[in-house]
Formats: sequence, structure tokens, C-alpha cells
Amino acid sequence: MQFALDHFLWIKAIHLIAVICWFAGIFYLPRLFVYHAMAEDQTSKDRFKIMERKLYRGIMNPSMIITIVLGLWMFMANMEAYKGSGWMHAKLTLVFLLVGYHHMCLAYMKKFAADANTKSDKFFRIFNEVPVFLLVAIVILVIVRPF
Repeated sequence: MQFALDHFLWIKAIHLIAVICWFAGIFYLPRLFVYHAMAEDQTSKDRFKIMERKLYRGIMNPSMIITIVLGLWMFMANMEAYKGSGWMHAKLTLVFLLVGYHHMCLAYMKKFAADANTKSDKFFRIFNEVPVFLLVAIVILVIVRPF
């Protein structure tokens, strides 16, 4: 029994580390978009393209995959306990939206890479705030479990 609990705690710890890394990227990439949208010289634009690509592929994607895989593992291990939990359904919905946001970042990154961005730095400043609300809601749902 103790071995199973220790195993589960390691999975949970790695899951949380991956979530933190994923959010670090999700907070930083749109900030890079702000600066990229403001850049006027080609050298800066090219530098932002490299930074964005490396952040997305090197940190955000692996972190998202680890987060989802380990989250599903923990969910499946305790599915009966979560079946009637409204907070878990709400959390999963928000995580689904977060994955959508992640892919929206990819779409904007591709537009920047093709020099086809049409959005302003002000748009990306607002876009950058969306994951803050998702993070706050997800943490409250997981810790407080209001319903």
C-alpha cells in the first residue's frame, strides 16, 4: 500500500512540475508576441522568431504533453472518486480551453514566422492575460473543490 502511495505522489509531483513549466511558457510566449509585433527591424523580428520557436517546441510542447499524460494517469487511477465531482469536470473543461489556447499560440507563431501577423501589440497584451484567469480558476477548483 505504501509503495502505491509513494508512486502516486511522485506522479503528482512530476505532473505539478510540468504544469509550472507549461504555464511559464504560456505566460512568456504571448509576451514575446507583444515585442515581436512592436519590432520594426528585420534582425529583431528574426530573433523573436527563433525565441518563439524554441520556447514553443522546447518547453511548452513537452510540458503540455507530460502534464496531460500524467494528469490522465492520475484521473484514470481514481476515476471512481472523480465520477461525480463537479469541480473535476470544470477543471477538465478549463484544461481543454488551455490546450486550445496553446494551439492558438502556435497559429500566431506561424503567422509571425511567415511575416503575416495582422494583430497589434495591444491585442497580444490582452491575449497574454487569458491564461492567468485559467490558472486561477484551475488552482481554486483543485484546492478548494467548491462543488
